[in-house]
Amino acid sequence: MAILGKLLKNRRAGDHGLAWHLPNLAADPIFEVTSPDFTHESPLPKVHASKRIGGRDVSPALAWATPDGTAQLLLVVEDPDAPTGSPFVHCVALLEPTLAELPRDALRAEDPASGVSILRSGWGRGYQGPAPIKGHGPHRYAFQLFAMAEPITTVGGKSAATVKPRDIFAAAKAVARGRIDGFYERP
Repeated sequence: MAILGKLLKNRRAGDHGLAWHLPNLAADPIFEVTSPDFTHESPLPKVHASKRIGGRDVSPALAWATPDGTAQLLLVVEDPDAPTGSPFVHCVALLEPTLAELPRDALRAEDPASGVSILRSGWGRGYQGPAPIKGHGPHRYAFQLFAMAEPITTVGGKSAATVKPRDIFAAAKAVARGRIDGFYERP
């Protein structure tokens, strides 16, 4: 598999495709998102990686100060270094505005933390930990949090829980945003 990673070394979706850069989500001000599990632009511990590569698919704990006027928060975890046409979506969730933190493992599909609604992601539902191709180099995992003045319940007449991530991104309108990035690499 390391050969495949080396062959695809220069193929990456790119940061420009992240939800962070969509015009309707590119809001100011920017608020701080932190984690006791990793610091911005540092490696993610293996426990947060995919079970397929020896991790445990445990989402990291996150904390933030919810901006005033927030009706709902949208959490998006994406990998812009995936060798695909757009960043791979590892998790999408809607959060109650009263939340100012998520405990470790709060994004499980079958048993999310209180105040968390898990939506569809790239493959299934819930947090899917990093599983970059062996030998492809480091991958960035962007944990993006968008504060919205209007909640999302339906998109095009369908429940928010049933539509594709890009449809959720298009329906959302951020009034503020925050982000913390971690890296994971399989040599």
